[in-house]
Amino acid sequence: MITKRIIPCLDVKDGRVVKGVNFKGLQDVSSPVELAKYYTQNGADELVFYDITASSDGRKLFTDILCETAKSVFIPLTVGGGINTVEDFDRVLKCGADKVSVNSGAIKNPDLICKAAKLYGDQCVVLSVDVKRVDGVFRVFAKGGRENTGMDAIEWIKRCVANGAGEVVVNSIDTDGVKKGFDLEMLEKVCDAVNVPVIASGGAGKIEDFITLFNTVPKVDAGLAASIFHFGEVSINDLKKEMKRNNIPTRI
Repeated sequence: MITKRIIPCLDVKDGRVVKGVNFKGLQDVSSPVELAKYYTQNGADELVFYDITASSDGRKLFTDILCETAKSVFIPLTVGGGINTVEDFDRVLKCGADKVSVNSGAIKNPDLICKAAKLYGDQCVVLSVDVKRVDGVFRVFAKGGRENTGMDAIEWIKRCVANGAGEVVVNSIDTDGVKKGFDLEMLEKVCDAVNVPVIASGGAGKIEDFITLFNTVPKVDAGLAASIFHFGEVSINDLKKEMKRNNIPTRI
């Protein structure tokens, strides 16, 4: 049985890791380099690095802090933010990323996923989707959750996977930073729609939220979180021990 992955997320703004609630009210947390070192040594299966204002600022991802962070990481590293061209994929991979996450760039240019997958392989292309309920429908949001595209999230995810996205990170804006649990309804719908790994993001507040996630939506491949790990509210080692006690496959 495939082990379930636990993935801390570094939301980086101006070279610092920050965290907010529902994508708003960002607070400074720490240096991405120091946090990357910590998570590499303390049980994380993978790490995600997002330059969260690159798209909304209309600029390329900052590569200097990324290169420094990548040197500290000895687990798979996914990087996103301001990825708009295959050249951006190339630049980020050369900085030390193992996988590249694309969000707003794919919305602007849906061919980007197909081109990148052909050049670097499906396993390198991660679709990141910011999703929020609007009148009871799951909609795709762009530019760090600031702009409603009007697109149906499930249909968009299916289209991108058909074009070559090898993994999907589903970010629930509704539950982001609220710490009341993952958006299980949304994740169930995504997992039923595609046959690639799905990573749940947004809503983790305690160890039990991960247990509920993997037990309720067993097709989910990984749980991603930020503040509960950054602020020491949940230890990854403790989380994994509890997963094992609940017969959820994990790498200890």
